[in-house]
Amino acid sequence: MGRLFGTDGARGVANTELTCELAMQIGRAAALVLTEDNGGRRPVVMIGKDTRASGAMLEGALIAGLCSVGADVVLLGVVPTPAVAYMVTKHHADAGIMISASHNPCEYNGIKIFASTGYKLPDAEEAKIEAIVLDNAEEIPAPTGGEVGRVTVKADAIDEYVEHVASTIDVRLDGLRIALDCANGSASATARKLFTKLGADFDIFFSEPDGVNINENCGSTHIGNLKKTVKEGGYDAGFAFDGDADRCLAVDNNGELVDGDYILALTAEDMMERGTLKGNAVVGTILTNMGFHRYCSERGMKFIAAKVGDRYVLEEMLKNGYNLGGEQSGHVIFLDFCTTGDGQLTAVQICGLLKRSGKKFSEFTDLVKPFPQTMINVKVTPEGKKNWKNCQPLSQAIKAAEAELGPTGRIIVRESGTEPLIRVMTEGENEQQILRLADELADVVRDHLC
Repeated sequence: MGRLFGTDGARGVANTELTCELAMQIGRAAALVLTEDNGGRRPVVMIGKDTRASGAMLEGALIAGLCSVGADVVLLGVVPTPAVAYMVTKHHADAGIMISASHNPCEYNGIKIFASTGYKLPDAEEAKIEAIVLDNAEEIPAPTGGEVGRVTVKADAIDEYVEHVASTIDVRLDGLRIALDCANGSASATARKLFTKLGADFDIFFSEPDGVNINENCGSTHIGNLKKTVKEGGYDAGFAFDGDADRCLAVDNNGELVDGDYILALTAEDMMERGTLKGNAVVGTILTNMGFHRYCSERGMKFIAAKVGDRYVLEEMLKNGYNLGGEQSGHVIFLDFCTTGDGQLTAVQICGLLKRSGKKFSEFTDLVKPFPQTMINVKVTPEGKKNWKNCQPLSQAIKAAEAELGPTGRIIVRESGTEPLIRVMTEGENEQQILRLADELADVVRDHLC
């Protein structure tokens, strides 16, 4: 993880941490790096954003930075993150930028950069941009006259994206009754068109963004509302997206949560049966539940654990030619259709599976027998986040907890790649034990790193 870019782009409180000046500098540096990589040809960069009030402010700063170095900018408006990745590849742009802080509250915002391939910018390219912004590593040219970049608006980006996602299944969704929680975010601009096109009987919730209500008691980080709605409303399924709609959590017809591990299990089994699961393999992360490991072994599937972060899941997929991977949090990558996690694509794939099978959603959710697992997020100081690995009391507490759990459990302590948090995860066969150990470790973090 770099000094400017975390696991999911540059992120911070808009206008104090992620300032207009910084956004403009990132735009200028990105344009310079892109120009170097395309032989000096004028680069074209597409920009999308979610519904945060600060999005337009940062968009303006990025435009200024990009155009000042001679890059042309194409504005996509409010779209999901995966729509930016798709549009970049479809229209052969040199890069794409998404302005979003994903599942974070409205005061945060972020800048994610996609390469011309539609994949998130490689670490090496991010490092070049960081060096230019933070170290003045290269002198940035200032073209004049006709060499200054131009700005255009692509008004049909949503329609093109919806058409693509709808084309990924070969069945219509008529008769399937679903609930959609759009988190007052990017899915608010696309979900209605998408599921209308597919013929679903649906109701949309939290789809009235006002600039500040994104992710506020809704979406994939607040799944309780959707669970209640689906159970009481008699829906066949429910889907909750996050602010930029690159992740999805589901709820079955009984109102039970279907997290990323379950989603991977049911889609992997379906793809294996249809002969489309490449290498009979699924890529998860080190946080993927141990019950999923066991499930893969029983089904004759290979499981590969990547570092936490969908960019690292994708790296493993590309390295070995696999086409399905994801995280428990709901980032699921269907590489046959998209180069990044896509919440609405995930929902459409599940709905297609339900229609083809004729089964109730709840009939699939016993595929994985999860181990009890819990995670506690502890807010720490910047210094605490930077130096937590050198905290001897925490290291000693982790060793003691691991010894108590034994070989049938595990403990993972790590820093967040996007927030000022230390995350404490415990997993094992005894729920009370793992809850107690997580609390004890979180207390050590609070005592020494806050």
